[in-house]
Amino acid sequence: MSTEHVLDDRRDGHRPPGHARVRVLANKVPEVTVYFWIIKVLTTGMGETASDFLARLLGPVPAVALGALALVASLVLQFAVRRYVAWIYWTAVVMVSVFGTMAADVLHVGLGVPYAVSAPAFLIALAAVFALWFAVERTLSIHSVRTRRREAFYWAAVLATFALGTAAGD
Repeated sequence: MSTEHVLDDRRDGHRPPGHARVRVLANKVPEVTVYFWIIKVLTTGMGETASDFLARLLGPVPAVALGALALVASLVLQFAVRRYVAWIYWTAVVMVSVFGTMAADVLHVGLGVPYAVSAPAFLIALAAVFALWFAVERTLSIHSVRTRRREAFYWAAVLATFALGTAAGD
């Protein structure tokens, strides 16, 4: 997959005096291949299963608290690395999957919001993330997730997508 690349702004490495060096980091998102989609489908199923299991085992409130804590920890780790690291990235995806499922289920089961209401709400939230991402960054390309701000938009979109998937699918 990707590794960190540090490139000078000129291919020959020579810069005029006082000319700043430009650091270009590798994309923090893996290449979208057949393996990406296989793992993505597996994490989706894992999120649904883990969310339901934890809610039954611990009860809804402790399960959501644990899920939120694990999500924050995995995203802190993901944001701390400067390049794509497979196990860190996919751990974050799994935790987004678990918590995104919990978010949709808490609205439905815990607060009584019908999925027919929460699904459009998550769709609007996802559209808002994309609109804001594009307004600020002028791109939605996952091939340019090289800054913390773009990565924050990326993970917000992924979280909204998982919640939407649960609300629409259930």
